[in-house]
Amino acid sequence: MNPLLDRIAIISDIHGNLPALEAVLADIEARGITRIYGLGDLAGKGPSGAEVIDISRRVCVATVQGNWDESLANAEPDTTVVWHRRQLGPERLAWLRDLPGTVDFRLSGRLVRLFHASQRGVYHRVRQYDSREDHLAMFDNTDFTGAGPVPDIVGYGDVHTAYVKSFADKCLFNAGSVGNPLDIPLACYALLEGRLDGAEPAPWTVSLVRLPYDMEASIRQARASGMPDLEHYINELRTARYRGLTPKPAPVAG
Repeated sequence: MNPLLDRIAIISDIHGNLPALEAVLADIEARGITRIYGLGDLAGKGPSGAEVIDISRRVCVATVQGNWDESLANAEPDTTVVWHRRQLGPERLAWLRDLPGTVDFRLSGRLVRLFHASQRGVYHRVRQYDSREDHLAMFDNTDFTGAGPVPDIVGYGDVHTAYVKSFADKCLFNAGSVGNPLDIPLACYALLEGRLDGAEPAPWTVSLVRLPYDMEASIRQARASGMPDLEHYINELRTARYRGLTPKPAPVAG
């Protein structure tokens, strides 16, 4: 660890898993990190979306909108989504609805761009083993990201599988999932180090942090809540394997 470099935590896809979020935030605090960005999907799937949103609003300097956030905010007519909406209430739903799609900042002379799923929007999914062309396209400016300089470093969430890839002078990373990992059943977040807002080239790093949490407490909370899709959720937590709990885009009027 270089004491002259700033450290930034990137958390994503908490999905209402309060014990996992608490474990991650405790680890972040123990490292002395005070700057946290959120990559969306705070609620849905797990039982504690309201608590997760309240904590995230307090600790994150910025949060981008995820696909579950968009679906919850815009009232997709689905039994699962309706249950989670009821837990959140109108004020939190309004906050989810107004979240930005992207966040940009400078780190060690490089432009960092954060979004939930891809440069095309919250429902366009890019996986670790997709093509090189698909990965390089993540650095493009689009109608979703807006115009301006193209990023040098792109971080995202959505697919719940953490990885880092380099392409000559560019770096793509996925922050994994705090509360619903689908690669290794451990809470995960990303850590950036560099000179925050620095215009001059300087050292920088991207790393992934995985840590255990009280999964059985998460399962007890889920059982006590009366939430839908309970067994799917428990299986995903224990096996880190996808069970098909993905919301669809909200219908467009007209």
